[in-house]
Amino acid sequence: MELLYASCVGLLVSCGVFLILRARTFTVVLGLTMLSYAVNLFLFSSGRLSLNQAAVLGYSSEYADPLPQALVLTAIVIGFAMTAFVVILAIRGRSDLGSDHVDGKLPDTNKKVNA
Repeated sequence: MELLYASCVGLLVSCGVFLILRARTFTVVLGLTMLSYAVNLFLFSSGRLSLNQAAVLGYSSEYADPLPQALVLTAIVIGFAMTAFVVILAIRGRSDLGSDHVDGKLPDTNKKVNA
C-alpha cells in the first residue's frame, strides 16, 4: 500500500515538473496543479496511512491524526484559488501579448534548413 502511494506521489511530481518546464502557459498551469496534488498527497500521508480508525477523538482507542487532514483541506482551497488566479493571468497574457508562450515570444519557424 505504501509503495503504491509513494509511487503515485512520485509520478505526480515528475509529471508536474515536466509540464512546468514546457513553453506554453496552459501546460505550466497543469503542471502546477499536478504538483500541488502531489504535495497534498504527501501531506496526507504524513499522518500515517491507517484503516478503520476513528477520525474524531473519543470514538475509538485508536484514531487518525486530524492535523494532516486539516492541512490538506486548507491546501486544496488555497490551490484552487491560486489555480484560478494563474488561469486569469494566462488569459490576460494571451490577450495582451497575442501568444501563450511563457516568455511571450513565438519560436522562429522561418529558419532555413541546410539540406
